[in-house]
Amino acid sequence: MENVQSTWQTAAILIARLIFAAMFAMGVAFKLMDMGATAGYIAAAGFPFPLFLAWCAAILETLLVISFLTGAYLTPLALIGAVYVTFLGFAFHGPSHWAADQAEFGAFMSHFPFAAGLLYAAMHGPGSVLALKQGWPGRA
Repeated sequence: MENVQSTWQTAAILIARLIFAAMFAMGVAFKLMDMGATAGYIAAAGFPFPLFLAWCAAILETLLVISFLTGAYLTPLALIGAVYVTFLGFAFHGPSHWAADQAEFGAFMSHFPFAAGLLYAAMHGPGSVLALKQGWPGRA
């Protein structure tokens, strides 16, 4: 049974999808503008194969942009995005960074509302307007 959305619900869902797409698109743009700097940041955090991981991040974020713009595979990709954003918070802004720079705590904390929004999007899907119905059975 298809849920009927009000105009306000439809507008809110579409705006939220656009915000998520814009956030990940900015991440992709910054990576593509200087993949070497992204790889350097990853290497500074102690991860191996930093250039490979930088490209993996850019590809994942591109898939997230496409998913939020089209609604296709939104549930599984938003779940992956929530795990990814939480991982980024710990890996690049976690407790080991707070003593050197207290602003890192704010950066760390900002990842959790973002992850919560992605989880909410995953559980509620892309809505019924401007959404390709691809994804897990019963969800998009």
